[in-house]
Parts: sequence; C-alpha cells; structure tokens
Amino acid sequence: MARSSGGRVTQRQIAELAGVSQATVSLVLNHGGAGETRIPEETRARVLRVIEETQYVADPSARRLAGMDNRIIGVFTYEPAFPSRIQEYYGPLLTGIEQAAEEVGCDLLMFTSAPVTDGRRKIFHEGSRLRLADGVLLLGVEMDAGELERLVTGGFRVVAVGRRDTPGIPSVGVDYAGGARRVVAQALDLGHRRVVHLHLPREGESVRDRFAGAGQAFAAAGVDPVVVPAGPEDAEAAWAAVRAADDPTLLVVEDAALATALVLRARDAGLRVPEDLSVVSLLPPARADAALVDLTRLDPPRGEIGRQAVLLLARILHGDPPPEDGLRTLVECPVVPGTTLAPPRAG
Repeated sequence: MARSSGGRVTQRQIAELAGVSQATVSLVLNHGGAGETRIPEETRARVLRVIEETQYVADPSARRLAGMDNRIIGVFTYEPAFPSRIQEYYGPLLTGIEQAAEEVGCDLLMFTSAPVTDGRRKIFHEGSRLRLADGVLLLGVEMDAGELERLVTGGFRVVAVGRRDTPGIPSVGVDYAGGARRVVAQALDLGHRRVVHLHLPREGESVRDRFAGAGQAFAAAGVDPVVVPAGPEDAEAAWAAVRAADDPTLLVVEDAALATALVLRARDAGLRVPEDLSVVSLLPPARADAALVDLTRLDPPRGEIGRQAVLLLARILHGDPPPEDGLRTLVECPVVPGTTLAPPRAG
C-alpha cells in the first residue's frame, strides 16, 4: 500500500483504504478497539495498519494507537509559570524538566490556553488539548483534587510534580516532612524552648508536610510552640504576635519572605539575630530576599524533582512502570546552615 505523498489524510480516506466505515475508524481512534465487541480484531488491525502506512497524524492519539508515540511531554502549570515573583519556584523545576526531556528524546509542550480563574488554571475546559501530548507533567503549588480524580478516571497518563494524596496520581515530591523535622530538631538541640511557629494558612500537601514535620520535632523535644497562622502578606501582624509571646528565642517560619521580613523587623527593634532571636525558614528565599538575609533554611532540590518526574513519566509511557512504591517518590530536602540560628542567649 502506497504511503500518502502529501496533504492531510482524512478518516474517510482511512476508511476507504481499510474497506470499513468511517464510524469504525472513529471507534478505533477514540477507543483503540479494546473491548469493542462490534469491531473484530482483524478489522481493528487492518485499520491500524492503514493508519501507520499512510502516516495519518490528524489526531495524535492515532499515532499512539499505531505504535508511533509522538514523543511529546506536556507541561501543565496551575499558576502562570513565568511571573518573576514565582520564578524561584518554577525556574529550577522547568530547568530539570528540560534537561530530562532531552535525555529521553522528547519535546515539551506547555499548555497555556487553559482559562485562569483566581490566579489558577483549569485542566478541564472547552477546547482542552491535553491529548496532544503522550503524557503530562502537572505543576502547581496547589492542585485541584477533583481535577486529579478526573484525570485518573479518564485514563490520562500524568505525573504530578510535588507529593499528592489523590489515589492513582503518580508523583515526585520533596520530603518536606523529613526536612522540617531535621531543621527544627537542630534548633531545639541547641536548647531553644520558647518558640513561635508561624504557620502558612494555606491548603496543600507540602504545607501540611512542613507543619507535620515541625510538629514531630516539637513533640519529640517536649516543646509546645506558640502557633501563629501567617503568610508573607501578614508581616506586621506576625511581628506583633512574636512581640506578644513570652520572650521567644526561636521563630520557625514556613514562608521565606515572611522569615526575611521578621529578621529585618527584629534588627530594627534592636534585637541581634541570631544571638537574641534565632530564625529558621522551611522554604528557601527568593533571590532578592537572599541578598538581604542568609536564612537557615530548607533548600528543596527542585531541579532534581523536575528531572525525576520526567523519568518517571517516560517509564509509564514506555509501559514499564516502577513498582507501586516507586510511583510516589520523595526526594530528601537538604538544610542550608545560614547565619540565623545559634544557641539561645544565657538566662
């Protein structure tokens, strides 16, 4: 059978060449014929052979069914990826993703047409084109659990960048619980007992993990911290809460921008950091903030997370998934010593 010499091959032409109806071709393309009692296996195989020999590419899923993966990995970000205020989050992830995509010989396709509501994109919308990619990486500080469940039931091949609780969603994330536990334990081992824990009032697995890890360290040391819900926009209120506490010697802050702001306010108030007041951050600072304060902090290896997520998705796409415990990978989160942690002052 001659291959198409030019122009777009249509489903109607596929049907004529295979000697079947256009409806049969559509069923094969959309459902693969799996479990389709109305399509004999011989007919399905004939349709797929015509698809391959004519190089039909109007529907990317057809190429997959014909055994010709597009070698395209999609990247869906719940938040816009390029605003400068979140480059420190997305920049390293995208760098790791790009490097690994090159390793496995795939191109990247960013899905940017999804509508944005309240600063977040929706995966499912009119005209969604996730099927253009062989598989999709999901990136976002917070992800919609309902949408993740729809991806599972819809048979999409996806990997979430960041730990996710949704059953059936493979993920590669940071071991924030272990990192938070280690850095807080280091501070408590120095003798700190009067502690204020400034906890991010947001949802999401990573937020819960950091809070839980810090809590485990407090419980192990028998320390009962003052817990204050506070984000980067709450610096004034957070500082007022710190001043109202019982002469704390340590602040455990889940947001790096807030940690930087509190260090600067402490210095303005005549306190020495870390001699009078130690501060640890459970996230790394943005580049501009890093120049202001060398925080003792967690340093999540986001580039490595992105890289491992691509490699996991590649295994899934090749039909060689890792064992069940490898579908949810956690990468260790290092601690950067910084200059904002020291033993508490005497007395």
